[in-house]
Amino acid sequence: MASIELKDIVKIYKDRKRGTELLSIDNVSFSVDSNEFLCLLGPSGCGKSTLLNMIAGFESATSGTVSVGGKPVLGPGADRGMVFQQATLMPWLPVWENIAFSLKLAGKGAEERRAAAQPFIDMVKLTGFENHYPAELSGGMAQRVGIARALLLNFSVILMDEPFAALDAQTKLEMQEELVAIWQRHQGTVVFVTHSVDEALVLGSQIAVMTHRPGRIRELIKLDLPRPRDSTSAEFNEYKRHILALIREESALARADAATV
Repeated sequence: MASIELKDIVKIYKDRKRGTELLSIDNVSFSVDSNEFLCLLGPSGCGKSTLLNMIAGFESATSGTVSVGGKPVLGPGADRGMVFQQATLMPWLPVWENIAFSLKLAGKGAEERRAAAQPFIDMVKLTGFENHYPAELSGGMAQRVGIARALLLNFSVILMDEPFAALDAQTKLEMQEELVAIWQRHQGTVVFVTHSVDEALVLGSQIAVMTHRPGRIRELIKLDLPRPRDSTSAEFNEYKRHILALIREESALARADAATV
């Protein structure tokens, strides 16, 4: 059974003030198997984050269905962990408390929360920073906290919305390597939104390339590349040329559509 399934998804935004409608996503269907790492890639405004938010339960489709583990998604749930573009940490709580905050909401005591958080702190290489506050962390460290929090909430499905976009190039590479290592050790299903072809090729076991708005699935690409990925290899760059050609064509189509409006 597919871990995540989207079927015939349509999203229409209504502007009641102007009496207009915007078709954002049109007839999108795909599934993500258990232990798959899917990267959603496409032009700005194609609906990547909207699809991710539908899986998370933060947004609903105008028509179509979203299911996780065979059950329909009706709202946010503890069966899915989410990592946002910004770490969105609570500045008054130390690292371990931020990571284990969901357990506090569940009524767990401090000792139990601390014990539960520690393996995830170690996993994202923040050992020794358990009692530091967000203001004392670098951007990469803050995102590690966000990843650990999502992992503690649920190992099986992790949703990530451009979590490394604001990081410098070196930190981004380190975070990508760490994320792949965590995924390989513990498995689970990851859906990762990105604008970067290189990032998608480094991380994904599969890439869904989307069209310009209204967003559709232009091509679903299964990556047959060994890990760790070598971005200088002929195979890597063959995939990269193909994906860039798709995105450039979609960008040109978007410009042509805009010129006719």
